[in-house]
Amino acid sequence: MRLLRNKFVSVWLFGLLAALAVWSMAFWPSKPLTTLDTLAFDSYQRLKPRAWSGSDVVVLDIDEASIRRVGQWPWPRTVIADVVLRLQELGVAAVVFDVIFSEADRTSPLRAVEGLTQAGAQVSLPAKTDILDNDRVLADAFSNVAVVTGMRLSSSSDQAAPAPKAGHAVSGTVPERLMGKGLNAVRNLPILDAAATGIGDVNYDPEEQLDAVVRRVRLVIGNDGKWYPSLAMETLRVVQGAGAFILKASDASGETAGGETDLVAVKVGALEVPTDADGAITIWHSSPDVKPTITMRQLLYPDENDLSDDALEKAVANHIVLIGTSAAGLLDLRATPLAPLVPGVTIHADILDQIISGQLIAQPDYGPGVERLVAIFLALILLCAMPFLPPLGDGLAALVMGTGTVLSFWYAFDVHGLLFSPVLPLLTLAAAYIGGVAADLLVTERQGRFVRTAFSHYLAPSLVEQLAQNPDSLKLGGEEKELTILFCDIRGFTTLSEGLDPTALTELLNDFLTPMTDALLKRGATIDKYMGDAIMAFWNAPLDTPDHRTKACASLLTMRSELAIMNQASARPIEIGIGLNTGACCVGNLGSSQRFNYSAIGDAVNVASRVEGQTKLYGLDNLVAEETLENVTGFATLEIDTLGVIGRDQPLTVHTVLGDAALSKSPAFNTLSQSHTRMINAWRSGDMEEALIAMSQASSAAADARGTTAEEATDFPSLDKLYALYAERIDKMIQIGIPADWDGVYRATSK
Repeated sequence: MRLLRNKFVSVWLFGLLAALAVWSMAFWPSKPLTTLDTLAFDSYQRLKPRAWSGSDVVVLDIDEASIRRVGQWPWPRTVIADVVLRLQELGVAAVVFDVIFSEADRTSPLRAVEGLTQAGAQVSLPAKTDILDNDRVLADAFSNVAVVTGMRLSSSSDQAAPAPKAGHAVSGTVPERLMGKGLNAVRNLPILDAAATGIGDVNYDPEEQLDAVVRRVRLVIGNDGKWYPSLAMETLRVVQGAGAFILKASDASGETAGGETDLVAVKVGALEVPTDADGAITIWHSSPDVKPTITMRQLLYPDENDLSDDALEKAVANHIVLIGTSAAGLLDLRATPLAPLVPGVTIHADILDQIISGQLIAQPDYGPGVERLVAIFLALILLCAMPFLPPLGDGLAALVMGTGTVLSFWYAFDVHGLLFSPVLPLLTLAAAYIGGVAADLLVTERQGRFVRTAFSHYLAPSLVEQLAQNPDSLKLGGEEKELTILFCDIRGFTTLSEGLDPTALTELLNDFLTPMTDALLKRGATIDKYMGDAIMAFWNAPLDTPDHRTKACASLLTMRSELAIMNQASARPIEIGIGLNTGACCVGNLGSSQRFNYSAIGDAVNVASRVEGQTKLYGLDNLVAEETLENVTGFATLEIDTLGVIGRDQPLTVHTVLGDAALSKSPAFNTLSQSHTRMINAWRSGDMEEALIAMSQASSAAADARGTTAEEATDFPSLDKLYALYAERIDKMIQIGIPADWDGVYRATSK
């Protein structure tokens, strides 16, 4: 549990667990993840539809206008035969039907004769009855040009599938899972299939379980030991004059995955098309309005539109002409990533155009591995950075990494036609971020509660809240910092306490400690401890306080004022002594594992205590070590002495703070300061006569500054005992003489 209190460990642990929970989805594919991947790939196509390559593929559309002009669908097969013959005249490379003629033509004269005969009528027929069979007329038209008819393998049809026109060869071992069984077909009349040059399956691979959007097409479909090419592959075989297509498996080049083989490519003629493991390709759709299209009306009735014979011939000569319909009533409209409804024939046109031009896109077999590596790499990088970043930095880092991933994967698609889904990396990154932020908030809240509990008795409420909001600024394990330390106690407390019962003594202490504590807290002090009548406090920890020396000096004056107010209302006036020192200390939670306090230890603490102990000697309410007054301005101070305190080899110079900046600028203090400084310098140099004169002048100046009567008295502290002490010292030195090793240092004999 202690580890969980560490922000770095908590962020790592919770963030990593959240990231792994999402990341593991890649190993057990789920519908939500698959759906998001698919939608991501769709967005690529919407952002960058495939540019039409200009290949010799054109759509011949049975549109609404053509149906109005020719008549209700289905049209007589003789009209279709006329279309085929017209295209033959114009020199097309192949005619491809995305229309299945599965029933005999009801408008055929032969059907009418058969009906009359069954009714008992005598009908004279010509010697050659083929001309009366519209289906035969269409079949005859097929024999004059390369024609590819369509069929659709289906388990719901009761017609047997036709035999493939194309042969096939296999390179390697094609997976058995790709060979279907027992499928029938929705197919053309046998007479038409027999006359056609090729037969192709018109099925796409619509992802019906997802949203029925056409995204893939299988180039070959296996059924009962036979391989049927798709309509596009069969067309490419026919126009190249190839007799067969070749299926290439992964083991043909020694590539296997876990002992299994996959289909990797289908070759027909000079074209080899890479596929996925199922023999399918991803269709890269072009915009619906860029495909070359002419209508049946334009072909059959050139005099009724602005398409000239030359323009018509140029549009279809040596082209693959795909015949299909955009009429809504004929139910051949499909959804693609680019549009909710497009004619199915235009999808076949896209497939042909992208294969011929080589504009293929695919998710490489190593794609899922790349996505997983990127996902966990991003999560680990973010989690490493989060403990060292501010909250906004966390979000910005996650945003930058996520954006970089999306742009990198887009580059792979835009430049190389490779499909990498950013979904798993983004979800894993988001999970790591959310888990890390949640852990950070939990640890921060726990630290905040700890700080509020631990420091509510040490610091002012505003500082406690500041610490709680930013617990990282607190180092509880112990650190070395420069502190200004204050010791304060009641002078003569032992004697005072002897005359009070416990209840009165407690009230006295509470009445004293409360205003003193308030004065310290208002100046940003940390209350270290109460020791009977004494207070220990310090500045610059746990929060950094650049002006800690100034705040400490100011607190002296506030404490003096609070004591004066307290004494005015008390029957037992008290005096205090305050000592200040500044220096390096070890500060932190000190104590045992069962109980500890936030405290400071070190030589500077000891010196502060010793300095406070000497205030009684000089009759002053405060003594401040020279280190504390370094770079401090705005106070009226006097140098008091150079002391050698018990427990310290090096002497230190101590001062007293008499008042604020206003007092320091007053004429009375300036007079006092000049005389006092002369006294100290003369004493230190051993010139006792000069020291005595300066002391007398300083004592008079202090009396003038303080006032001669009670009514004239000010807050200026009494310096009578200080100058009496120096008068005694000077007189003694005059009597015994200055020692040879004189250094002007007073060596204390008590703490």
